[in-house]
Parts: sequence; C-alpha cells; structure tokens
Amino acid sequence: MLHQPAHGYRVAVDPVFLAASVPANAGDMVFEAGAGAGAASLCLLYRVPGCSVVGSETQQDLRELAEQNAVENGFGGRFSVLDPAAMERASPPGGFAHAFSNPPFWEAGSGTASPKTGKASANHESRTTIFDWIAGMARLTRQKGTITIVYPAARLEVLVTAMEKVAGGIALLPLWPKRGRDAKRLIVQGRIGGKGPSRLLPGLVVHNDDGIYSKEAEAILRGGAGSQLAEG
Repeated sequence: MLHQPAHGYRVAVDPVFLAASVPANAGDMVFEAGAGAGAASLCLLYRVPGCSVVGSETQQDLRELAEQNAVENGFGGRFSVLDPAAMERASPPGGFAHAFSNPPFWEAGSGTASPKTGKASANHESRTTIFDWIAGMARLTRQKGTITIVYPAARLEVLVTAMEKVAGGIALLPLWPKRGRDAKRLIVQGRIGGKGPSRLLPGLVVHNDDGIYSKEAEAILRGGAGSQLAEG
C-alpha cells in the first residue's frame, strides 16, 4: 500500500530496484536521503525483516505520507522520516550501517524543470549538488558500510567522481531496458573506506523483447528479491 501525491513526482520502478540493492541485514539501521513518500524504504523493510530505516525529507507533506505508509504496511516501529535539520541534530557521524538514495538527477538550470514544485525538486538539484548529497550520506555511514544510488547513465561520470571522494570498491549495476539496448539508469554502490578496483556487473534486463518484465525483474518487483548488489 503506497499513498503518494496525486500530482507531481510519481513512484516508478527505480526505487524498487534501488531498495533491492542495499546489502542490509536484520538489526541494521539504514539511512535514506530524500525518502519522499517512503517507497524505497518500504521495499527494503519488506525484503529485510528486522532492519530499520530513518529517512530525511524536506517536504512536510511527503514526510506525513511516508509515516502513514509505514503504519499502514506494518512498519511503523521500523521507519521514521525527519526533516534534514532534525536529521542533522539527531544522527551522529557513522551511525548507520548503510545509506541509499534516489536523488535529483539533473543539474539546476538544465533542461526544462516541471512547473510542479514537488516534481521539480525531485528531478533537479537545487543549491545542494550530488557532491553535497553523497558527502552528507557518507558522514552518516560507518566504515565499511555502503552508499547506494540510482542515477542516469548520462551523468554517470559526475556520480562516480562524487562517490570516489568518500568511498572505494565502486560497483556499477546497469539497468538494461531491453536486451541489446543502452542502459538509461544504473545503480552505483561504494563502500566507505573500501579499496579495490571498480566493477561493472552484468546488470539487470528489465523487459523482455515483448515488453513484459523479465523473470529477474519480476523476482525483485513482485517477489522481494535482492539484486546483484545486495550482497555488498
């Protein structure tokens, strides 16, 4: 059950694949930056019984929807959402086992921003760039914990540059829309204090040639399975 605004940003499959890639275990406290109405966190809570999530979100209406969604899905005691200022005060450095996010994709001023405020802020950066976004996540994540991001392939170089400032052992999981098509999205994961070369994983083919979700995608979208990144 997911309540979300009737207008503006609408949840698609990106948050589901993102949540499937977080290598959390029972007992872990995990942080989501930009939790929105809670879609990704709810998926993670379902897949990993016993973990807990704290999210940050600037928009009060989305925080309220996220809390409502948590309660109605039976995760009320395992999921809370704070405004960023309260998050900063309440969370010590290194307090989370892992962090994840579906951040704004595009630079401020690029393209044509949506006239709907909620959708515009979800899609385009404000004064907070992806470098700031990742630095904040890294501050809250313990050593050897992971940061996991879903991002457009068109800005992969920027994301990897930002990730390399705080994490190592970076792994990239392409989301192929169909076999033989260019990937428009990737999930990128780095480990705080990690070392080693970057890895390009086989990736996930989302749709078969007939447009139906692939068996692997269905296992995540409907079966609650983890992706190739779930083992960290």
